[in-house]
Amino acid sequence: QVQLVESGGGLVQAGGSLRLSCTASGSIFSINAMGWYRRAPGNQRELVAAITSSGRTNYADSVKGRFTISRDNAKNTVLVQMNSLKPEDTAVYYCNAVVTVVAADGNSRYLEVWGQGTLVTVSS
Repeated sequence: QVQLVESGGGLVQAGGSLRLSCTASGSIFSINAMGWYRRAPGNQRELVAAITSSGRTNYADSVKGRFTISRDNAKNTVLVQMNSLKPEDTAVYYCNAVVTVVAADGNSRYLEVWGQGTLVTVSS
């Protein structure tokens, strides 16, 4: 079983910063892409930022230049540094990972895993 545990959400004033952290644990052979999504009230879940195992990154246009995603492969951890936060960044942020697991029969397969979500509130 694979789990993602998130931390770092909270309340911050507009213009402030927060850093979210997510660590994967369990029977993981390898971790492929990791990323952060968010869902604001009344909206659909959207990609915030993602990073591949080789370090290639992808950002939503709305956060480019303000958010930076990084990962520590040795610790199975992905971070997102969020600067210059705006009230419209208020949302529940979810960590996501695509991992490779090995079953008892020796076959490997991909597994997509989600964290429980952490609330980020930006006040104006």
